[in-house]
Amino acid sequence: MKIARFIIDNTLHNLTIEFSASAAIKNTQLSFEYLRVSSPANSTKKPKTSQVTAHKKDILLVNIESVAKHGYRFIFDDEHSAIYSEDYVQTLALEYEIRWQSYLNELKTSGHSRETMINFKQL
Repeated sequence: MKIARFIIDNTLHNLTIEFSASAAIKNTQLSFEYLRVSSPANSTKKPKTSQVTAHKKDILLVNIESVAKHGYRFIFDDEHSAIYSEDYVQTLALEYEIRWQSYLNELKTSGHSRETMINFKQL
């Protein structure tokens, strides 16, 4: 599997992933929110009992950097970044429906929301 290119659409908040013609997967669009809550950094740092990543509905993907043979560093506007391997990107595309529904169920169970939180600071 080879990723041919990424197209970041900040208006629709999604990333189009174009795979090479020889890939066994079709080109796909994934929301920034889905990519952010599915971050490989989340799964390596969190114990299984920790909370779900929430409040990322309006997250933006700021940049994608190639990290040689390791994959691609996705940089989000909440200052989170993580390296997504090509295999992991393909897994996210292939398992989108199952993973997204699982995320929504976790949110519901935990009582959290997808909506962005507004932080007020007193000056």
